[in-house]
Amino acid sequence: MDISEVFPEECLAHIISFTSPRDACRSALVSRNFQLAADSDAVWKGFLPPNYAEIMSSAPASSSSKLADLSKKELYFHHCNNPILINDGIMVRMILHL
Repeated sequence: MDISEVFPEECLAHIISFTSPRDACRSALVSRNFQLAADSDAVWKGFLPPNYAEIMSSAPASSSSKLADLSKKELYFHHCNNPILINDGIMVRMILHL
């Protein structure tokens, strides 16, 4: 029996949220149900810093409107590759743990 058929997506997402971004990406390869759970905003919100909304609001207006349309996973990877300067030029960058 496939475990992804036993547990609902929300339960799988909750379990995956206790792993790392790398493990979440890997778990998405297991099955379609794992992929849906691993790609969910519930998982990726936990990998973002607690003040990610504040950081996003510090971004230039042109990019902040685009960022609002991204999923939490897309937002995570965007910030890993595109640091934002806030508070007198202090660089905020998420470290990619893959």
